[in-house]
This record gives sequence, structure tokens and C-alpha cells, in this order.
Amino acid sequence: MSASSAPAIGIPLDTLVIGFLKVLTNERGVSAHTLRAYRRELHNFAEWVSGRFGTGDDADVNVQRIEHTDIRAYLGTLYDRGLSKASAARALAAIRSWFKWLARAGHIEQNAASLVSTPRLPKHLPRVPSIEQMNQVVDSVGEDVASWPARDRAILELLYGCGIRNAELTGLNLDDIHWANEAILVHGKGQKERYVPLGDAAAEAVRSYLTERSALLDAAKGAVTPALFVNMQLRGLGKTGGAKLSSQARLTTRSVGRIVKRIAILRGLSSDVHPHTLRHAFGTHLLEEGADLRAIQELLGHERLSTTQRYTQLTTSQLTQVYDRTHPRAR
Repeated sequence: MSASSAPAIGIPLDTLVIGFLKVLTNERGVSAHTLRAYRRELHNFAEWVSGRFGTGDDADVNVQRIEHTDIRAYLGTLYDRGLSKASAARALAAIRSWFKWLARAGHIEQNAASLVSTPRLPKHLPRVPSIEQMNQVVDSVGEDVASWPARDRAILELLYGCGIRNAELTGLNLDDIHWANEAILVHGKGQKERYVPLGDAAAEAVRSYLTERSALLDAAKGAVTPALFVNMQLRGLGKTGGAKLSSQARLTTRSVGRIVKRIAILRGLSSDVHPHTLRHAFGTHLLEEGADLRAIQELLGHERLSTTQRYTQLTTSQLTQVYDRTHPRAR
């Protein structure tokens, strides 16, 4: 323990949680989604701990009293409430990060969370549409399946053609498109950036959409926004220096999810298709066509190659099905 640090005696648990969340925001630059998840998980844990020690007030609980058995018991309550192992693992990940910070800041002498093992999770291979199915869906976006066909086709082209995440898509600005280099600058997790090639089909779809986007903003009497993808109503426009400037006109990840699911269902795909399915399809189809795994890792922005290797498992599974169905020695 450093000389400047002291045990967190008398400090409410919620105060320690807030201190950790500030570090995540200011020093580590985590995404808003991660921050919301950690805030929810840690405040729930703090509330449960207070009840376990019989105080009902986290100000009366010394964080050093929390042992690994308490954390295991908390995970047990999550199972009792019907939560999945994946949900329990997410809660444990937040608690572990918090305890690691508590130890580093000198608030605790021993990290009890390090003694709790992660729940063993089943390995689910993502189901992805075939290359033919994806081409048919992307090429057939019309008024029968989309409220704004030009925009929605551009969305599908970037999700599938570039393999970017939903949040990366909605975070794109106009100046992130580098037409001369035929690439887009993607702002990924942890404030990391990468360039992703912009294929001919995606570029054509984006150009068609931009024409209609400009017409929509012009009709709004000078409205401007840096966001590449905007909602049809331009909700949230406000006055800035005489011009209308909007960050709220940016399309949300939830809206993109609804757009993708609607098009997928109306084009005969499974109802569980979502934006990340198109990202999985991007990686899987690249691998099927002979792309190098390291190159796919770079394109997807995976920090670890082991994450990308899931696509190898998926393709191997598909090959096994073909072998079992066709090879004479498999019968």
C-alpha cells in the first residue's frame, strides 16, 4: 500500500463505485455502453452487500469485509433470479475490475475478487447467412422493406461490406469517409481507430444516400450535422450560431437494429438476425474465400487473434457438415 493511500474505512460503497467509474471515464476512455453496464452491475452488487451484512446502508459496510465467498454468494443469487451464465460473467467482470482498482488505489489490502473463477460459458458459434443470402438481401433493399431505401442499403453495405460494429457505424461522420483512399476511418472500442477498405458497392450505396441526405438537410433550411447517418425526422435540431446544428439527428444503434431486423425478416432470413450478424458474416465469408486470419483480425479490429479464431471454428463446423453429408467414409 502506498504512503498516500489509506484503507477505505468509513467510505460508502457507492462512493467507491463512483470513484472507479470516474477513472474509467477520464483515464481509460471506455465506451458509454460499458460505463452504463459497469454502473448498473456495481451499484446492484453494493446494494446486495449492504443487505447481506444486515445494514441496509452501504455507508456502514467496510469494503475490506467483502470476501470471495460473498462474491460467489452474489453470483448464486443471480442464478436464482434466472440470469444466464453469461450475465453472471458480465457482473463478475465488473466486480473484478472494481476490486483491481480498489487494490491499486490502496483501499483494500487483498483482492477478494481474484479468487472467484469465471463461470464456464458454453461456446455458441454465431449462425450467419450464406454469401448468396447476404447478396440477395443487400441488393434488394426497396420501399417494400425500408422506410428510406437509399440510407438503409448504405447501412447494410457498410455493416456487411466493411464488417464494422453497430456503434462504429452510427459513430461515423462525413469526414471519416476518405474517398481518395477508398477507405473509411472507424472509431472502435477503447478509442482505437482503424482504416477499413470501402468497396465499390458500398461506395456507390453511400454516394446515393448522401445525395438524398443533402436534400433532406436543405429542406430543413440550412440544417447541418457531422453525422453520416441521420434519422428521417432530424430529431433534436437546435440553433447554433444562426445555423441549425444537430448531434441528436444521428441515427441510434437501436434504430439500426430495428432496420436490419425488419429487412432480414421480410427477405426471409432468421428473426434473430441483428447488426452483429452481418459483422460475423463479413468475417466468416472472408475466411471461406481464403482470406488470411491476421488480415481479418485487422479488418474487424479484434485486439486478440483468439476472438477472430471463432470464425475458424464456424467454418470448420460447416465443413464437417458437408463432409458428413457427402463423403462415403463418413456414412
